[in-house]
Amino acid sequence: MANNQNEPRKFDIVLGRGTPPPLYGAVLGGVEGVKQRLASSDIETRIAALSRALSYGDAGLNLVIQALDDNSAKVRKTAVRLLKNIDNSQVKSALKEYKFWTTFEKYYEIPRSYSTTFANRKVIEFDPVVGISETVDTAYALRVVPENNYYTKSVMNGVDKLQIISQSPLASKIEALVFGFWYTTSLKDYTFQPVMDVLLKNNERLTNLKALFLGDEWPSLPLGYCNLSYILFAYPQLEILKVRNNCYRYDYLSNYAVGLEFCPIRHEKLKTLIIEGSNIAYNVFEEICKLELPALEYLELWLGENPYISEYGISEFIPIFYNIFPKLKYLGLRNYDHDYPDNIAFAIANSPICENIVELDISIGKMADEGANALLNCAAVRQLDTLNISHNCLSDEMIRKFNQLNLKVISEMQKPYRYWSACE
Repeated sequence: MANNQNEPRKFDIVLGRGTPPPLYGAVLGGVEGVKQRLASSDIETRIAALSRALSYGDAGLNLVIQALDDNSAKVRKTAVRLLKNIDNSQVKSALKEYKFWTTFEKYYEIPRSYSTTFANRKVIEFDPVVGISETVDTAYALRVVPENNYYTKSVMNGVDKLQIISQSPLASKIEALVFGFWYTTSLKDYTFQPVMDVLLKNNERLTNLKALFLGDEWPSLPLGYCNLSYILFAYPQLEILKVRNNCYRYDYLSNYAVGLEFCPIRHEKLKTLIIEGSNIAYNVFEEICKLELPALEYLELWLGENPYISEYGISEFIPIFYNIFPKLKYLGLRNYDHDYPDNIAFAIANSPICENIVELDISIGKMADEGANALLNCAAVRQLDTLNISHNCLSDEMIRKFNQLNLKVISEMQKPYRYWSACE
C-alpha cells in the first residue's frame, strides 16, 4: 500500500493537461478519487467507487461506512455486503446502527402489559418522590397507577407527573418518555391535549428528548389524541415517535375534535414513526404522506379494519412512501384486516417500494397464497434482507418456496385453512 493513501498510485488517472500533471490538476486516483466518485449523482458510479474504497485502508473503510447513509438503497446494500465480513468494532457498531430496530419490542397483538423497553432503552416508572436518578439509555414512564377506582382524583394524572419531571435539574438530560393512559377525573379533558400543552411549554427544558411513546396501555376509554405535528415542531431533536391508537378520528365527548392528526411539517431528524393498534383513520395516512421526513428510516403502520383503506388506498400510499422517504429501510404495513387481504401484496408487488428498503413486514394479516405468489414473483422482494410474512394464511408449500429465497424469511404462525369471507 502506498505510504500516503491520498496520493495517486502509479496507474491512477489524473485530470489536467500536460505531462507531468499540473500542480492543481484534479486527482481521480487515490482516496480523493474515490470521494469524487462517491459524490457522483450516478448510482452505478458510486457503487463502483465503493468496491475500490477498501483498498485505501482506514480512510476507505470510513467512506464505505458513510455509504450506509446513502440515499440509494443499491449503494447502501453494496456497503453492507462489503462490511458484513469485516471483524472490526467500528464496522460492527455501524452495522448495528444501520438496522437499529432489530432490538425493538415486537408485538403480534396489542399487549395487555406495560412495555419494559422502548427505543432500545429500559423503561423505568417515574416516581415523583424519588425523581430522576439516571438518564442514559433510560425511558421514564408517566402512567396513571391503578387503584380501586382507576381514574379518581386521588391518583396523580399524567399532566402533573410531566410538570414535576420537567422541573427536575436533570430534565435537560432525559432521552425518552413513555406515556401510559394519562387521565384522571381531576382533568376536564381526557384527550392528550393537556399533556401536549405541558410538553410544548417545557420544550426548552427537555432539550435532549429523542424518543416519545404515547399510549403504553389499552384502556377502556379511547386514547384521544390531537395534532402531533406540534410536538415535531417543538422537539426538532426527536428521533422516534411511537403512538398506540384505539379510536377513530373524531370523538365529540371532549372540547376538541380528537383523534390522531398531523399537519404538513418538515422534521430533519425523525428516524422512526410507529402507529400501532387499530382504527387508524384514512386521513392519517394522507397526512403522513404530506410530512417531510428526510431522515425517516423506519415506518410501521397498523392498518386495521378501516374499510376506506382499500386496494385503491394501499396502491396510492405505497408509491408515495417510496418517493417522499428516500432513506426508508424498514416498512411495516401490519394488521391489514380487510375483506380482500391479498390486496396489500398486490400493491407492494406493483410498486417500486422494495427497491429502496431492506426489510418488509406485512405480518398479522390475512394474506393467502395468491397474494404471496405476487410477492414471490417480484424481483425487488428477492433483494430484501428480511421479509416478515408471519401470522397470515399461507400454505406449507408457499412457505417452502419463500424459504428457498436468499433472504431471511419470518413465517411462523400461519392459518392456511381458514376461509376469510367478505362477511366476517
